[in-house]
Amino acid sequence: MEWGTTWDHMAAYLRSVGPSLPRRPDAIVVMSGHWETSDMVVGSAAHPSLIYDYSGFPPHTYQLEYPVPGAPSIAGKIRDLVRNNGMACTENATRGLDHGVFIPFMLAFPDADIPVVEISLPGALDAAGVLKLGEMLAPLRDENILIVGTGMTYHNMRYLMRSGAVSDARSVAFDTWLQQAVEAPPARRTQSLLDWEQAPFARECHPQPEHLLPLMFAAGAAGTDAGYRDYSDIVMGKALSGFRFG
Repeated sequence: MEWGTTWDHMAAYLRSVGPSLPRRPDAIVVMSGHWETSDMVVGSAAHPSLIYDYSGFPPHTYQLEYPVPGAPSIAGKIRDLVRNNGMACTENATRGLDHGVFIPFMLAFPDADIPVVEISLPGALDAAGVLKLGEMLAPLRDENILIVGTGMTYHNMRYLMRSGAVSDARSVAFDTWLQQAVEAPPARRTQSLLDWEQAPFARECHPQPEHLLPLMFAAGAAGTDAGYRDYSDIVMGKALSGFRFG
């Protein structure tokens, strides 16, 4: 499969993320759309390996390295914050980082010197539950810990890989709605994100929500901080965006 320059704009955006932060984070907590569990799990490996959870790519993509440290002590704090809020949470000291983490982080934080803790997306949680989970972990921001959600604002792979199967206007309509939701005042932002399935073509853009819900996690952790779009692109005919809070 030849991608050419398809992802160049996104790559440039990701490379800008680290340098554009107001200060270097002491650690990063990330939710990826590629780790779904029944109950909440937090990765506590001191030296997480990489999980090459993709297929059909060139051989070199299975030899990528990102030797970033983990942070077992922060994983323990996350476990306690979640449990103290009445949600079950366990630690996993053996699971590595999936490609929803190490691929973007190789570009955003190429020195691999900021500890990373990945948390799972509990399958039983809807948008409200994931927003609440973000709220639970918001205190970590006071310790200079960056909260990140990775996924895609369009994730219907069947249509993404078949040019012309869905009108581009439909992905643009959903993406425009999403921008307006994220950039609304915090109370209205929360309500809009809770009602995301009412957005235009929402279920066409996201037949399953696992790649959208990490945005809800970040929004929940944002509290009253403003949200705004800092990346916008058309990739393979579909609108994609990135958002930041604070």
